[in-house]
Amino acid sequence: MTIKRYIPGTTLKFTEQAREEAFSLISPVLDATGGLTLSQLSKLTGLSGSTIQNWIKRGWVAGTHGKKYSEKQVLRILLINILRNAMKLDDIAKLMEYVNGDVEDTSDDIIDDDVWYNILCRIIFTAEDEGAFDPVSVRKLISRELSQCTHEIHIMSDEYKLHNAMFIMIMAYRSSCLKAEMDKVLTTVLDEMKENNHDL
Repeated sequence: MTIKRYIPGTTLKFTEQAREEAFSLISPVLDATGGLTLSQLSKLTGLSGSTIQNWIKRGWVAGTHGKKYSEKQVLRILLINILRNAMKLDDIAKLMEYVNGDVEDTSDDIIDDDVWYNILCRIIFTAEDEGAFDPVSVRKLISRELSQCTHEIHIMSDEYKLHNAMFIMIMAYRSSCLKAEMDKVLTTVLDEMKENNHDL
């Protein structure tokens, strides 16, 4: 059985172009249009408009200026969306704050959200390719990626925070993928049981 691969946090199918810089598939649209509309963002993420607006209202995503969603908002929504099926939303918000502080203030950020997202996707793609989602392998992948991106980490003394956050995010992502696969099989089993009961 072939499992469809998607770019984490999106409804976009995986392509080799996404391997190194996953956000490069999204950023040209943002640049060309000056941001995404709510309906475009819903289509990109698979989230309802009310869910996105609720995240903004709760302060997990920076507020909008006008009717379009900026790169910063889109990235934060993608990061939250990667985790939402495996973690409580309040815990996700705390994890984002742990790494980059106040959502409206970028001066205390350890890493820019686009770099964070791209690194996270690279690690996920590598772990998927290598079947390496055990904790030791994941930590090695994170260390390798972060060592190659030291110039993009703003506060090197807090690199351990980023490492821990990445570990949590990757394991949460894997958990949500496993749960989705389990749910598919469970649905099939329950459907078979219904059919068998009708046949009796």
